[in-house]
Amino acid sequence: MNHQLNKVSPRVFWPSAGIIAIFVAAALIIPGSLKRLLTTVNGSVVNGLGWYYVLIVVGFVAVALYAAFSRYGEIKLGREEDAPRYSLFTWFSMLFAAGMGIGLVFWGVAEPLVHFASPPPGSRAQDAPGRAQEAMTTTFLHWGVHAWAIYIVIGLAVAFASHRKGRPMSMRWMLEPLFGDRVKGVLGDVIDITAVVGTLFGVATSLGFGVTQFAAGLEHLGVVKQSIGLLVILVAVITAMVTLSVSSGLDRGIKWLSNSNLVLAGILMIAVLLLGEPLFVLREFVQSLGEYIQNFIHLSFRTMPYRGEEGEAWLGGWTTYYWGWWMSWSPFVGVFIARISRGRTVREFILGVMLVPTLLTFLWFSVLGGTALWREVGGGGGLVGKDGEVDTTSALFDLLATLPGSTVLIGLFMLLIVVFFVTSSDSASFVVDMIAHGGNPNPPLRSRVFWAVAQGTIAAALLWVGSRQGALTDGLSALQTMAILVAAPFSVVMVLTSIATIKALHQEHRRRVAAQERVIAAELERQITTVVEEQLDGATTASR
Repeated sequence: MNHQLNKVSPRVFWPSAGIIAIFVAAALIIPGSLKRLLTTVNGSVVNGLGWYYVLIVVGFVAVALYAAFSRYGEIKLGREEDAPRYSLFTWFSMLFAAGMGIGLVFWGVAEPLVHFASPPPGSRAQDAPGRAQEAMTTTFLHWGVHAWAIYIVIGLAVAFASHRKGRPMSMRWMLEPLFGDRVKGVLGDVIDITAVVGTLFGVATSLGFGVTQFAAGLEHLGVVKQSIGLLVILVAVITAMVTLSVSSGLDRGIKWLSNSNLVLAGILMIAVLLLGEPLFVLREFVQSLGEYIQNFIHLSFRTMPYRGEEGEAWLGGWTTYYWGWWMSWSPFVGVFIARISRGRTVREFILGVMLVPTLLTFLWFSVLGGTALWREVGGGGGLVGKDGEVDTTSALFDLLATLPGSTVLIGLFMLLIVVFFVTSSDSASFVVDMIAHGGNPNPPLRSRVFWAVAQGTIAAALLWVGSRQGALTDGLSALQTMAILVAAPFSVVMVLTSIATIKALHQEHRRRVAAQERVIAAELERQITTVVEEQLDGATTASR
């Protein structure tokens, strides 16, 4: 078995590499045609299937909560005697860094400001404070429980199949309860290929976000102006750093970086809190948390059918887009959190993955986004343009420039961007190579480096194409669109996975109950036998 796992899976590796090569080649050779095609298809998927994305994501939340609080919650992801390999702090650090990381840095200030400047269609807020509160609640929706429920669907299924049933750590095995041995064939290959391609495009897009924001930070510091040459150089440097981290392995590279970036993120968050408006932010955090809980059901099912094209466009650009975005990341994050969660119960896994990173994410947005909103509402403004536009790339640095010690803060946030991305890309390279090697939990270094370089190549190529078409953001748009398109077919896999996981947990629960009943019956039989033997011995003694 180990010998087989050390071999690359050619039916997964080569088709995945081929799809990526074809896409990058098309982006370089026929960028205009490719962009038009992706825009058309993306509009059909994101806008036409918005209701479907909203519905299934609500279903994922329901499945996760049911598994956690039902009788299945006591099932351990591993043998009964297995203990968790990582401490809670290290486990939470790795969850947080892999699942959200660089996106929090990019959108922490930008998204609340965008929703404040351009409220969702049908907004009831009549004044600036009302729009600010609604902006934060909407941001919480996109980064909260729903996102982590999407990750849980994949993570729980893979963890159960691998740690409890002894299957290789690959995506195909999560559907074994429904399809049996058919997952060993073409069906399983298609699932794994989709996971590999989606992960690579998703992480490459994050790299594009990261280097664009990093370049904006350099411009804020007066070091250099943004240019496509600078972005490509930054991609190359960060890819080299990822390669070094990949070479060090999970327990050294990813573990160390995860702990480091969580500590650094916490320090910077506290710094912004103390240097900004701490009392306001803490009040805002508590109130926004309450608003999120109070409006959870309403926001979860919001599809804006009576808002026509305006509502459809907003939903496709935000909520539906995010649900597709998280689904495109779910193979990578799901497999990664499954790998680091051996020895935890189903209940501990779900509640830990769903609640702890969510609360940390909400606190992050309240500190950064809340500070920015305070400035817009009552602190002099300046973060939203006169035309109501928000520069999402530089919004973070625009805010930091208003705080004491801005130069140091900007420098440290730029460091955080790099470390967050290196952690995510490192994790993604590891997971992709695990899948490409049939579920090998320790894939070869050579191929891990290949996937790390592939991510950087995709990002650099499409950033370059975007600049040739007249805007740096065009390449990012193509990457984002591809990630969402990959999520459309994979969403069907996720729905089937939810059904398969509940079926598998039910079967495992029945097996455990039957085993416990056999143990009890055997003990009862032993006790009865002991009593009978004692009575017989007593009767024999009395007769003598």
